[in-house]
Amino acid sequence: MPKPLIGVIATHRIVENTYAVQAVGTRNLEALRDVIGAQPLLIPGMPETQDIPQLLEVFDGFLLTGGRPNVHPTEYGHDPSPAYEPYDQGRDAVALELVRAAVEKATPVLGICRGIQEMNVAYGGTLHPEIRDLPGRMNHRMPKGETDEAVIFRLRHPIHLTPGGVFAEMFGAEEVLVNSLHGQGILEPGDRVIIEGHADDGTPEAIRIDGAPGFALGVQWHAEYDAAGNAVNRALFEAFGAAIQKRSACG
Repeated sequence: MPKPLIGVIATHRIVENTYAVQAVGTRNLEALRDVIGAQPLLIPGMPETQDIPQLLEVFDGFLLTGGRPNVHPTEYGHDPSPAYEPYDQGRDAVALELVRAAVEKATPVLGICRGIQEMNVAYGGTLHPEIRDLPGRMNHRMPKGETDEAVIFRLRHPIHLTPGGVFAEMFGAEEVLVNSLHGQGILEPGDRVIIEGHADDGTPEAIRIDGAPGFALGVQWHAEYDAAGNAVNRALFEAFGAAIQKRSACG
């Protein structure tokens, strides 16, 4: 049986202060390989090179990864600020359209960190560029200046899940511990965005798209880290893989 093909959204980066590249964190690719045996292929965040209907014909599922750039505020009716750069409007243009099209066609979609934010904006939701600036919120960013991945991706806070919801059923628990490496986060959920998980400070951490005919879930934490070893992250990727297999079996 051929491996499922997973389209992985890439982010614009400048390497060595000179070269423009489209990049994806290696751990995302390893998670797809190690947990669900998939073949990941990068999708450049370059709208001029992409044909969304063709992507839907080619790929069995889509992973919306994290990324340093924030979603551009004009995508949800807010004004941009240099304080919250960088932005990646090329990725925005590809990802937002791709989310809506994939959900409509029941192609499985998993959003991680920036990916959950893209899913929210795709359905009319808003974001806050710096969650820690809101009253009562904690600092969700990674430790400043830290380079040890074990420290960067350590489990930092619990997520409280909706009893009987998709995530609680998936994880077999109504509370799980996760890492935290984000500044931007969901402010107002989109019309079809159902929040099923919150941090202690109320920050949305897990969503599903209401009425989606297929798998359409997003999480704010970096579930790609230790996806094979961490029980929560593994369960999420396994569910993603199971949804892809089910859809493929149905033709």
